[in-house]
Amino acid sequence: MAKRYEPPKQGRFGQFFDSVFLMVLVFLSLGAPLLLQREEAAEAPAAEEQQAAAPAVTWDELKQNPTQQAQWERLGYTAETAKPIVEHRFDYTIEPVPLIVTIVVIVAYFLFLLRWSDREYKDVIDERFGNHDAS
Repeated sequence: MAKRYEPPKQGRFGQFFDSVFLMVLVFLSLGAPLLLQREEAAEAPAAEEQQAAAPAVTWDELKQNPTQQAQWERLGYTAETAKPIVEHRFDYTIEPVPLIVTIVVIVAYFLFLLRWSDREYKDVIDERFGNHDAS
């Protein structure tokens, strides 16, 4: 009778470390853009300094219709406080170099995972049923 396969067991410390490590990586990858944006904002002139010299802003200057104006006011914004948000919208342009790097990293990780899984699968089959490549 063939010996029953028992996968290797990971200790509680190893499981805890893996979980914490993955959580840290997720938070760092999600937080990095915010941290970089915060540094850029610190380098820019303060909004109060820019507004002190500027004349009063109206909703019409921001090209906001009455419905949009009502929604901004419900969120607690005035025309002056909403101006930086309205004027500095998110830039949706795609830069080719970071896109290519991201695609290469994802494909390389997928190929690594596929190759590693293939080796592990073959090891389990050999351990369970013996090496049948010699026949």
